Amino acid sequence: MILHRLLWRFARHRDDPVFYAMQANDAIRWLRRQGVRVGPGLRVLDLGCGHGVFGAELARLGCHVTFADEQNLLLPEHRHRPFIPVNLDHDDLANLGAHDLVVCSNVLEHLGQPRRFLRLASRIVAPGGCLYLSWTNWLSPWGGHEFSPWHYLGARLGPRVHDALGRSRFHAPGRNLFVTHIGSVLGWLRADGQFNLKAMAPRYYTELPFLMRCPVLREFFAWNAALLLARSDDR
Repeated sequence: MILHRLLWRFARHRDDPVFYAMQANDAIRWLRRQGVRVGPGLRVLDLGCGHGVFGAELARLGCHVTFADEQNLLLPEHRHRPFIPVNLDHDDLANLGAHDLVVCSNVLEHLGQPRRFLRLASRIVAPGGCLYLSWTNWLSPWGGHEFSPWHYLGARLGPRVHDALGRSRFHAPGRNLFVTHIGSVLGWLRADGQFNLKAMAPRYYTELPFLMRCPVLREFFAWNAALLLARSDDR
């Protein structure tokens, strides 16, 4: 369980690169336990990469990593790595190529059209490959990001209460943060049929995967949902 370590790191250093590296390495350990062969030769797409910390950890293990996001915000030490600009709400994902592992970490809640993305994402997963999808669901303790816990008052009132306290924020519901629910995402995946669900767990305490099978509890107690998906046409 890594949640307590993340909270301690965040309290002392906020969300610095070490904070994200801790998340990445814990996720990599989980992927390996699910049978994903992370290592040399694996073609990886770090989709919605931000500063590129997750992809950099995979590259350190020998993976061939391509980074993609709307803007190139890679840390200076990673700027030499392959980067593709993409808008996940509007662009043709097929232009990103096909990869053995697509990592989409903490991105889904920032998409205005998350279901469109999930419908198209199988195009960028190579046969036999996987999509690792993790995101902060709205009803989790961190659902409102920096204006949590006021998000429990709703997407309109919550930010206003936060602002009235004189605190700054970057995220605005309906602009760069959107309400997402685990149940809805799982329902879309079943209905659209592009992926098979291989495994799921609360990302920061993967030792409790049963929580993700509890429809109401998971929305509140999974700080971050992690899904491992395989193309449905794989045999």
